[in-house]
Amino acid sequence: MTSTASSTDTRQGQAPQEQRPSWQQRLRRFGYTAGPRSDVRDRLTPPYAEPSPRLWATLGFSPTLVDRLTRWSGWGGPLLVTLMAGVMRFYHLGSPKAVIFDETYYAKDAWALVHRGFEVNWDKNANDLILKTGGHVGIPTDAAYVVHPPVGKYVIGIGELIFGFNPFGWRFMTALLGTLAVLMVCRIGRRLFRSTFLGCVAGVLMSLDGLAFVMARTSLLDGVLMFFVVAAFGCLLIDRDKAREKLAAALPVDADGRVRPDAHTADTLFLGWRPWRWMAGLLLGLAIGTKWNGLYITAAFFVLMLLWDVGSRKVAGARNAYVAVLKYDLGLGFVATIPVAVAVYLTSWLGWILSPANGTGGYFRNWAATDGKGGTWSHVLPDWLRSLWHYEHEVYEFNVGLHSPHTYMSNPWSWLVDGRPVSYFYESPSPGADGCPVNAGDKCAREVLAIGTPLLWWAACFAILYVLWRWAFRRDWRAGAIACGVAAGYLPWFLYQDRTIFFFYSIVFLPFLCLAVAMLIGAIIGPPGSSDTRRVTGAVGAGVLVLLITWNFIYFWPLYTGTSIPIDQWRSRMWLDTWV
Repeated sequence: MTSTASSTDTRQGQAPQEQRPSWQQRLRRFGYTAGPRSDVRDRLTPPYAEPSPRLWATLGFSPTLVDRLTRWSGWGGPLLVTLMAGVMRFYHLGSPKAVIFDETYYAKDAWALVHRGFEVNWDKNANDLILKTGGHVGIPTDAAYVVHPPVGKYVIGIGELIFGFNPFGWRFMTALLGTLAVLMVCRIGRRLFRSTFLGCVAGVLMSLDGLAFVMARTSLLDGVLMFFVVAAFGCLLIDRDKAREKLAAALPVDADGRVRPDAHTADTLFLGWRPWRWMAGLLLGLAIGTKWNGLYITAAFFVLMLLWDVGSRKVAGARNAYVAVLKYDLGLGFVATIPVAVAVYLTSWLGWILSPANGTGGYFRNWAATDGKGGTWSHVLPDWLRSLWHYEHEVYEFNVGLHSPHTYMSNPWSWLVDGRPVSYFYESPSPGADGCPVNAGDKCAREVLAIGTPLLWWAACFAILYVLWRWAFRRDWRAGAIACGVAAGYLPWFLYQDRTIFFFYSIVFLPFLCLAVAMLIGAIIGPPGSSDTRRVTGAVGAGVLVLLITWNFIYFWPLYTGTSIPIDQWRSRMWLDTWV
């Protein structure tokens, strides 16, 4: 099914044309259409698309084989895409055998956390010693001042505990989560578009993006944050479907067997405890516990899920959908997400909380007993909570006041066009050394460059415009969901344009860019019912776009993996002056 399929699900609960509200009449000039009413069940729980019977007949497949392929493709296709992504991400994962970019912080912080429960100050030559000894080094005891919560570092530390304190060990978990993120994008796309094909397209695009690839092979926190955000979004999407299934099952059926809207049911039905929301709350707490910008995403997702509830009850026939959501959905939805996220965040600090408060524990752990002694809240709040609050306040002041210039800092306005990527690692090996061809003539370049696959990101700029149009003028909830994911991860950074920020922060909303491009590809192919000429032409155009993105990823492969190439070949890949 294409991105314009399941149109009955995006034109919900609308009055006949002569009774439409004036805003709908005005939107018609921009392409808004309100399709005919159909069975409410189909609008609440639209079916998944299946390939045309003509395709199976042309291929000569038997009905039995067709049934098996259809049944298994929902997981088979995404798993094949994930396998491809995993092979690429784990290929020579320990190369470069070096501490690259901010691995100098997070790899060592992770090792300290899983052994001591808090971060420590390392000697300035610790990186060389770690690489030389294979990680067999002593762990300092002096607590370090760090500005990010511990969850992401605990995740990195799991890989170090399994495979050792070495480049493969500290990159293992980010590679694993980066691979699983591709699987989740496939499944989310399938559920969102009701199309296994478009879901797999979104996953393929994710697997072929340079930024996603590099971040999965580097032990930084942002890739871990992205995983938790995508997982939380997937849980909320499943919750949406489950709630709509419950609504559809509760509605009356007329004499013709068609499910009809019912105001009383839609206004009063309690949709249960909704366990997928609680899971989303847990994941959002882990996201906030990885980096604080998870707070913006949590707020955006909370509003999104409530709007989904309003839309569901309206389709079911509610006369006062907002009141119904306020009475039956808001309270439990709030508890399942916000307090749960806060509880998970506090729990993530358990290692720091349990460390000694006598000056030998975590940084600021003894603040309440020393500098903060006798404060206003000293008789109300426990010392550990007051110390943690002080620590968090100091971290907030640091983060909002970080204005130190950096060679690779960038403005968020440039992110969508790959304006200023980040070089994580660079060497200039001589011919015959470190993979540099003997006949290279001049020195080679060996770089790990955190840059998105250019053609994918440039296509995403058009896809965002298409998604916004679908949401504003076609009232397409899927486009709105994608736009919410992009906005939640992207727009908050415009509040800190004078702060030191980097392009790789955009990894958090990259999955939603891939979903946007997949939706655009579905529109290029054309909706069901289009003529054969239209579908063939659209399929060729969409195929060419995907092939160009694939070629682009392969072309930049040396810059993603730190492969030595002659300096002239490196220069030929510097398409923009700002990439150097």
